[in-house]
Amino acid sequence: MLLLTIESSCDETAAAVVRDGRTILSNVVSSQVAVHAEYGGVVPEIASRKHLEMITPVVRQALHKADVTLEQIEGIAVTRGPGLLGALLVGVSAAKSLAFARSLPLVGIHHIEGHLLAPALEQHLGYPFLGLVVSGGHTHLYLVEGVGRYRTLGRTIDDAVGEAFDKSATLLGLGYPGGALIDRLARQGNPTAIRFPRPLLHDGSLNFSFSGLKTAVLTHLRKQPAVPEGQELHDLCASFQAAVCELLVKKTEAALELTAARRLVVAGGVACNSGLRAAMGEMAQRRGVELLFPSPALCGDNAAMLAVAADAYLSAGCCDRLDMDAVATWSMDQVARWERLP
Repeated sequence: MLLLTIESSCDETAAAVVRDGRTILSNVVSSQVAVHAEYGGVVPEIASRKHLEMITPVVRQALHKADVTLEQIEGIAVTRGPGLLGALLVGVSAAKSLAFARSLPLVGIHHIEGHLLAPALEQHLGYPFLGLVVSGGHTHLYLVEGVGRYRTLGRTIDDAVGEAFDKSATLLGLGYPGGALIDRLARQGNPTAIRFPRPLLHDGSLNFSFSGLKTAVLTHLRKQPAVPEGQELHDLCASFQAAVCELLVKKTEAALELTAARRLVVAGGVACNSGLRAAMGEMAQRRGVELLFPSPALCGDNAAMLAVAADAYLSAGCCDRLDMDAVATWSMDQVARWERLP
């Protein structure tokens, strides 16, 4: 099946053409980072307007790069939620219009579902597996037993980990987005220079908390005579990143112990973080667990990642009606609704 997929959940306008839920023919992403940088974060109204400007050019570019026409497309998939409602509505409306115009089957995909299944676009992805999704808006642990079969094990009770990175980077005067900048500076720092807290590390749950860690950075800065720079800045970034990685790794290891899973997927934008990749790699090797990361191009928000689930659903005859609505809040536990899937 030749699918056109569309993603617009936050500040990336994206479209892709994927064959059989595995072969990426094109994967176009138009970023709004420069637009939102002066505000220190994503402004929902501005994001929606930029999506309106870019959705048609991005879809056309995806078709052109794939060297296919709309007449050759056999199905449409779109991120239905969760995300910024105004942003989601742009993608959903575009997808519904194309599906109606060409009488094509349409399916709405959960944003996190796309991230979890993204490794299947590049390598074999066996089930069941434990999935950790880490991004600007999400920090969740799932047991994935197959496409459409997900069980939430843990989640952040406040800030997402990517949000904590970006807000801490703003406090340090590094600009937005700051996750990649902290990662780069941390490579030359001492991760034990500052002992930042590890919230909920020993509470017995699989939930996360990052707001206290962000506050600890602010408290540390207020005690300093000047904004850190040079080696002091490197050490602060390394210490902050070490705290984040320890939280993520220890909770993930506890989930592996609980589920007896032998495969682990770490996905989402923060999965590009070099410190996290190294720490997860060490833990997985020690436990004898197969560890899968998407390539960096598939870690951030993109449309190709939707195709794995979309191909399974549409091939099984599971599609959505044209009155499907975008949803800002949507639990992954509610996605397990495809009874005809094998």
